[in-house]
Amino acid sequence: MQARFLASEVGSGLRRNVSMAVSVVLVTMVSMFLLGLGLLAQRQADTMKGYWYDRIQVSIYLCTADSLQPNCEGKAVTDAQKAALQAQLEALPEVKEVFYESEQQAFERFKQQFRNSPIAGNVQVGDIPQSLRVQLKDPTKFEVVTTQFENAPGVATVQDQEKVLSKFFTIINWITIFAVLLAALMAACAALLMATTIRQAAFIRRREIGIMRLVGASNWTIRMPFVSEMVIVSAAGVVLAVGLLVGLTQYVFTEGASRIALSQAFIGVSDVWLLAPWMLGGVLLIAVATSLVTLRRYLRV
Repeated sequence: MQARFLASEVGSGLRRNVSMAVSVVLVTMVSMFLLGLGLLAQRQADTMKGYWYDRIQVSIYLCTADSLQPNCEGKAVTDAQKAALQAQLEALPEVKEVFYESEQQAFERFKQQFRNSPIAGNVQVGDIPQSLRVQLKDPTKFEVVTTQFENAPGVATVQDQEKVLSKFFTIINWITIFAVLLAALMAACAALLMATTIRQAAFIRRREIGIMRLVGASNWTIRMPFVSEMVIVSAAGVVLAVGLLVGLTQYVFTEGASRIALSQAFIGVSDVWLLAPWMLGGVLLIAVATSLVTLRRYLRV
């Protein structure tokens, strides 16, 4: 098949059926944009996991004279108990490092973290007890510290940040699943729209197809223009979706969130470019498969 003939047939087909072609482009764009959002959300979750899991700490809050926990018995932790706790923690093979935080240091950290919150003015020195902050070699091993020290002498409570973060990551995972399922639904709509477009195009060009049959044109000669049209319009939809994802990532994450939250780890445009070939390949596969199945059923050659 000559390239000039194929280009002429594809151009003619797109001009005759421009409204349906635009519809396929838009539906493909929306479906791939939703899929990209879901995949980027998952990559962001993975990035944040890698960032936060390196900083997760187990906080062992020590007893004060005002502690209501039964283990404290209304007594503040003694220096001997603090020294014993720190020594036991440092001896554990799962522990990477142990930090002591006084009541004054805890107050200053709280004021810094919640400087824009109205609750910051309601906290005084001593409201947050002194603590031992334990950084683990493997953050998933927090139960080793929790089970051994939650009822130790001088310990009020043991708090693990992983429990809080795991809920956050679970929410992100559910959002990702929802976005991917919605994208799959939109992709199915795009495939059905492609099939309808091909059927309409075949009906419009039925006279030309009949002439090509009479002169002995092969099946592929007749089918390739239809397949090429779907490949072009679906690829255009992916390109538009990738453009939207690049813009979103650039302005929301790279130039937005990453400049506001300097201590956080965010995805970037490079993550979009890593996903783009897979998105394009998947859509082209759908377009080709849909075209061939539809032509086999509705274009008897």
